[in-house]
Amino acid sequence: MSLTPHTIASRIDGRTAADIATSIAQAIRTGEIPAASTLPTIRSLADALHTSPSTVSDAWRTLRRHGLIDTDRRRGTTVRADRPFGSERWWHVPVAPGTLELDLSTGTPDPALLPDLGSALGRVQIDHQVTSYLDRPLLPALEAELRRRWPFDPAAVTVLDGAQDALDRTITMTIGLGDRVVVETPTFPPLLDMLELAGADIVGVPVDAEGLDPEGLAEALGEPTRAIFVQPRAHNPTGAAFTTARASLLAELIEPTNALIVEDDHSGDVAGVPLVSLGRWLPDRTIHIHSFSKSHGPDLRLAAVGGAAEPISAIVRRRQLGASWTSRLLQQVLLELLTDPDAQAAVTMAAERYLARRRALGAALVQRGLNVEPLGTGLNLWIPVADEQSTVVGLAALGVGVAPGKPFEVMPSASDHIRVTISTLDDPSELADALVATGTSGNVGYAPTSAR
Repeated sequence: MSLTPHTIASRIDGRTAADIATSIAQAIRTGEIPAASTLPTIRSLADALHTSPSTVSDAWRTLRRHGLIDTDRRRGTTVRADRPFGSERWWHVPVAPGTLELDLSTGTPDPALLPDLGSALGRVQIDHQVTSYLDRPLLPALEAELRRRWPFDPAAVTVLDGAQDALDRTITMTIGLGDRVVVETPTFPPLLDMLELAGADIVGVPVDAEGLDPEGLAEALGEPTRAIFVQPRAHNPTGAAFTTARASLLAELIEPTNALIVEDDHSGDVAGVPLVSLGRWLPDRTIHIHSFSKSHGPDLRLAAVGGAAEPISAIVRRRQLGASWTSRLLQQVLLELLTDPDAQAAVTMAAERYLARRRALGAALVQRGLNVEPLGTGLNLWIPVADEQSTVVGLAALGVGVAPGKPFEVMPSASDHIRVTISTLDDPSELADALVATGTSGNVGYAPTSAR
């Protein structure tokens, strides 16, 4: 069925690209515009709306990215009968478990360096009393401990099921179709998948050793922006971390805008450097996510979220219609771990070991004639290679699994990369030899900065 320009125009409220995309998306979802319908040409709809063809083209681009329409030269623009589940960048990253002798693709911590959960479980006082499903979702004692540790004074705090759950819920409650969002490039692939599913207009800003590039951010903020997503330390995949000077400058650039800041501190206490949060300067605009998966155990599935009151309260209210709360038993285990000196000592040792492993791999590569500077933080190295696909395949043939770089990038970069997780890499010599054998070239990581 072909729809006329005036039929479509009658269903559109507003004349901006976001208005057009949002209105058409709503009509598709309600069935007012049926699947497999042929939409009018860009120029004819622009004439009917008394707007420019470029505005309609921008709206079409948003709808395509959201998986709602397809454009074909012969058939024109049609409504999709089936909607894909995003671009699924994330599923192109990990190697299938157990398929390779040395799997460095996962981004997960070393199980041997996690604190002992057994003793914490033994100390937990089991209390099965739940007087109401509307009870407070966060244990008061855990909230007090989290607030004591927080990098700024948060207006609200809650606990969710890991950093990815926190990102997903934050995006669901704050980002709508056509919202302009700034992210780092490269960045964590699931974040890009989530934002694309939300229909966001994603703008990538490069990172250097100290985080987001200020000039790139200033340019990106030249247009109205809904949110800025950043990793303040242990940046995945590069290892970059905010310095105080860089964070202060970024906050100065963001302050005149209305943009919300979402910080993903996914490595938490094993990041290797102190946390510098933008919430120090803009607490009422910042949602800070602190994960305990890499520091205290992935299977705890716990991350704290604190900062701006309105979006966090919205997340808590919406969650009451579903999961309601994160297991209070797990919250008690986390509280035990956070207040146990032995557990804290184990976390500190893990952070030191990860940093040592990172530097050991860099030294091994330098010894083999590669120009590397593997400084930075966290569990991953971002390594330039001559050809990404051949490097990943070549390493797999040698029994080594690494993550391809393309899924981490908002837009194609001038050079290819791989991401290597160093968390379990006690002896880097085997990997260094394999990287040399597959033709790796360029610099690893980022140069150091004088002050954190």
